[in-house]
Amino acid sequence: MAQTVAQTAPSSARPGKQMLSEQVYAHLRDAIMRGDRLPGAALKPQELAREQGVSLAVVREALVRLVGDGLADRLPNRGFAVPSFSDQRWQEIAEARRTIEPVVLRMAIERGDVDWEVRVRAAHHRLARTPPYEAQEGEFYTAAWAEAHRVFHRSLLEGCGNRALLETFDRLWTASELARRWSAYRNPHRDGAEEHRRLEEAALARDAETAAALLVRHLTLTASALSDDRTEQAD
Repeated sequence: MAQTVAQTAPSSARPGKQMLSEQVYAHLRDAIMRGDRLPGAALKPQELAREQGVSLAVVREALVRLVGDGLADRLPNRGFAVPSFSDQRWQEIAEARRTIEPVVLRMAIERGDVDWEVRVRAAHHRLARTPPYEAQEGEFYTAAWAEAHRVFHRSLLEGCGNRALLETFDRLWTASELARRWSAYRNPHRDGAEEHRRLEEAALARDAETAAALLVRHLTLTASALSDDRTEQAD
C-alpha cells in the first residue's frame, strides 16, 4: 500500500495544514511531471484526500496552487483535471516565447561580454553531459536534465542585461515545463541535442540572425508536437 502524506510524520509531530498542503502539492506535481497522471485525467479532491490521508481542505489548497502553475485545470462543476495535450494555452505560451525570446537573444548577443560567453559554454556542456532519461524517473525526461535545459536557455539570454525581460522568460519557462515534457514524449526522434549545439554555436559566433532563427524553429517544434493533427511544422 502506498504511504500517505499524513503517515510520513510521527503522530507526536503532525504537520500543519500548510505543510501538508505543500506535501500534497509536491506529490501531485511530481506525478503529473512524471506522467503518472495522464493528460486530461481527473483530479478528484475527495479521492485524493482519501489516498493521501489528509483533509479535503488541504487537497483543495494544493490543487488551486497546481492550477496557478498551469499544471491543472479547474473545471466548472466538475472539479480539477490535468490539462490536455491540445490545450490552447500551450500554443499561446509558445507564441509568446517566439515573440519575446528571439528579441532578447539578439540583445544578449549584442551586449554579452566574455563572462556571458563562458556561462553559455558551461551551461551547454552541462546540458550535453546530463542524461535526459533515467528508468527510475519514468518515461519523461529527468529533473536533472530539465534543470540543465533551463539553465542553458536562460544563460543564452542573460547577456541582455535586462532583469525585467529575464523575469518574463522565467515565468514563461515555468508555465511551459509540462508542455516541454509532453512534447519530448510525443516526438522521441527529435534531435534536441543538435538543436542546442547549433544554438550555442550561433550565439557564441555572434550571429544574431541565425541564432534567432534557430530559436524560433526550436520553440516551434516543441509546440507542434502538441497539436492534435501535428500539421504545424517548422520550416
